[in-house]
Amino acid sequence: MMILFSIASSQGASEGTESNPLLMKWNTPHETAPFNSIKTEDFVPAIDVALTEARKDVDAIINNSDPATFQNTIEALEVSGEKLDRVAGVLFNLNSAETNKELQAVAREVSPKLSEFGNYVSLNEDLFKRVKAVYDKRESLDLTAEQAKLLENSYKGFVRRGANLQGEAKKRYAEITTELAQLSLKFGENVLEETNAFELLITDEKDLSGLPEAVREAAEQLAKSKGKEGWMFNLQYPSYLPFMKYADNRELREKMYKAYTSRAFKDNEYNNEETIHKIVNLRLEKANLLGFKSHADYVLSERMAETPEKVNSFLEELHEASKPYAEKEFKEVTDFAKAKGLKGDLQRWDWAYYSEKLKTEKFGFDEEEVKPYFQLEKVREGVFELAHRLYGLNFKENKDIQVYHPDVTAYDVFNEDGSFLSVLYLDFFPRDGKRGGAWMNDFRAQSNINGKMERPIITVVTNFTKPTETKPSLLTFDEVETFLHEFGHSLHGMLANTVYPSMSGTGVYRDFVELPSQIMENWATEKEWLDLFAVHYKTGEKIPAELVHKLIEARNFQSGYLSERQLSFGMDDMAWHSITKPVTDDVISFEQRVMSKMELFPHVEGSCFNTAFSHIFAGGYAAGYYGYKWAEVLDADAFSMFKKNGIFDRATAESFRKNILEKGGTKHPMELYKAFRGQEPTVEALLERSGLKD
Repeated sequence: MMILFSIASSQGASEGTESNPLLMKWNTPHETAPFNSIKTEDFVPAIDVALTEARKDVDAIINNSDPATFQNTIEALEVSGEKLDRVAGVLFNLNSAETNKELQAVAREVSPKLSEFGNYVSLNEDLFKRVKAVYDKRESLDLTAEQAKLLENSYKGFVRRGANLQGEAKKRYAEITTELAQLSLKFGENVLEETNAFELLITDEKDLSGLPEAVREAAEQLAKSKGKEGWMFNLQYPSYLPFMKYADNRELREKMYKAYTSRAFKDNEYNNEETIHKIVNLRLEKANLLGFKSHADYVLSERMAETPEKVNSFLEELHEASKPYAEKEFKEVTDFAKAKGLKGDLQRWDWAYYSEKLKTEKFGFDEEEVKPYFQLEKVREGVFELAHRLYGLNFKENKDIQVYHPDVTAYDVFNEDGSFLSVLYLDFFPRDGKRGGAWMNDFRAQSNINGKMERPIITVVTNFTKPTETKPSLLTFDEVETFLHEFGHSLHGMLANTVYPSMSGTGVYRDFVELPSQIMENWATEKEWLDLFAVHYKTGEKIPAELVHKLIEARNFQSGYLSERQLSFGMDDMAWHSITKPVTDDVISFEQRVMSKMELFPHVEGSCFNTAFSHIFAGGYAAGYYGYKWAEVLDADAFSMFKKNGIFDRATAESFRKNILEKGGTKHPMELYKAFRGQEPTVEALLERSGLKD
């Protein structure tokens, strides 16, 4: 059983479960979810039934009168709760990509039930006794390497989830996990509410000055969809970012910026400050119960980085390398803005605007200039072709697979020999019921227990600009990188070739999980790859070499500033989770104290970064945000192999597939990395690639 510590959703129970589509056998292609039949009211009863069955599975292991063995305890636990995994998988994915008030209510109702079941398993003394009995005789068992790893993971997992706790401590641990699950859910809901609450309606065309035609058109379409005349902008990335980059109206940029940075920080029911305090203090209490001095110590004991000290010194090393460049870049933009007539000091809402203008002037590069070459459908074809050249994969749309929204497309993915590999859903465009950002997830992980191969069902979700009545969806260069990034995660899931689902695909240490995604971004500036698909959507002309050269130059534009920004997020995360006493400071004071050494701007009154920092308070990145930078070191180092041998070199790709993508979490990440690269990674390749090295 891939024991559930994520959160679900729900609503009042429906009658009778015999006809509940979530509980019936799915006679669909590859047993994909029958979305056309699933209703919101199906979830609570389905979860209830699945929980009962999962509990029976666990009880059967506990009550087995035979001595504990790997098969009747460890493996049996791994495969238990299959129906619960399946139903919860649908629920969690919908709650992120296509939610509504009813589904969110479902989430709140089901969340404590799932936490309670998680605690029933992880705090069950009789179950732990059986797991420990197998673990204690591990040396005498004839286990494969993967079985040995599963046994180690199972035992450590129990210990890390409180199995050694007694009496009141065990009871308190269970209360904390349930409360944390609800708080994380609430945090994310508050951010979504606040993101959706703000709309800027422009009725005077002169206020659109500076905005590209495509941005205006999208804004007009958004207004129309809301029954309004004019142009509407909101806080979703495809609307917010272009406005901040291109809008000449400084007052409106300020308004947008302040709306974005004050999310969940206003004096209303969606304020996240108290939620943050509760989350970090409960995480500390939980870590203390388990014998760790901080939540960061607890988390990092199962990471490549190992300790908070190592993470902080890693972040500090990159901070020292980045800061001089960031300061130089800040001065350059300030001087440029003054020369362009800026009155007063450069403010945060000016940064993207003047940076974009400087980039255009410096490199002759304008984001809008490259967008016509990145028509979404063509980019998708290019990404699929890259996967074909590297790994021999082929993609075929399957219209018989049901989808949860008309924007979603489903594909069958095949190996070079024609064998079926995976289902892949692609869900590209923003909508009200969808959280911001981009992510990959699975509805079913790959596994191969007792010769029964289960191929994965993977989903990639983004928030790219929608096509309009007159224009296809054209991506920014950043969005092309985002697509490659999430597709890299999907390859990790699709190419998985492990026995056990809990170690399949992305079931790896959090600071290793970004390597397969971030390495893919390196192809974004390779002319050899771009030539396969990047043609002007009107003329069919290939992307010019000169434009690609500008892209490469512009890619490192302000790399010091951007590096400092990411490092500040990592340091902020580590500070919250390295506390050894409960936090009482208000959130903004804590934030400013930690992040000030990386800041180049004064604080904007009324803004707060942490109240919308979903990665660490509603996602899985607590004491783990540094992992993005950690993975940059890995991916720059790893991609140097492709640069050396050829960007489509099949032997290098095959080695990456066999040693990293297929292996999931079956071995320690450093062991896997060295098997591919032949050595441990160094920061040199990253500093060089980022232009942070003289």
